[in-house]
Amino acid sequence: MQVRQLNEGVWARTYLVICDETSKAAIVDPVWDYLDTYGPHLEGLDLIYALSTHTHADHISGSFALSEKYGCPYVMHASSACLQVTKYVNDGDELPLGHMNLRFHHVPGHTSDSMIIEAGDYLFTGDFLFNGDGGVGRDDLPSGRLADHWDSMKVMDRFSDEAFVCSGHEPPEVEASTLGWNRENNPIFSLASFDDYVQWQNESTQRLGAVSKIKIALPANIFAEVPENIPWLS
Repeated sequence: MQVRQLNEGVWARTYLVICDETSKAAIVDPVWDYLDTYGPHLEGLDLIYALSTHTHADHISGSFALSEKYGCPYVMHASSACLQVTKYVNDGDELPLGHMNLRFHHVPGHTSDSMIIEAGDYLFTGDFLFNGDGGVGRDDLPSGRLADHWDSMKVMDRFSDEAFVCSGHEPPEVEASTLGWNRENNPIFSLASFDDYVQWQNESTQRLGAVSKIKIALPANIFAEVPENIPWLS
């Protein structure tokens, strides 16, 4: 199995998962802004899934466009409100990818439809869990729930220390680290109570400020309709 991170030098991350024996591939959290760069990475591969770990509020998803272009299912959790999703999955479901399986874990909190995609030793966590100081994604966006996120952290007990955390956003210089490393270094794992988690989230939200792209990105992702004018691409 191969895993490639496709977006170079930016915070948003997109992963390509490849079964070496069959050349079947899945793309996780593709970003509309970089669709033109994905073609060379997909040459010689059979793209059979375009997956979104959750409904993004900070960028437009490329999943629906790739689903249409390559004729593959657009996969999200069954609770998603996004239109044009063609394959819904629930907690514990699996989908075959060549000689391996993708397994799905529902982790509501950042959004109600957040899920972790498990592929071998890799965990594609979206914005549910970041590496190290990044902690977790904010819970003050549409369908986010603090208590749900805190409760969903129990799902991490399903995974071994050796699993790699491949998140949806990191500073360009941050590499995927093991879950064991995160259990020692990610501040969320050291919080003793839900009240501590609320305090951490409030401080994080104040530091991050407003989500500048939400009024464009969120409707585009829900309705699968990209506006003619995307301000940050103009």
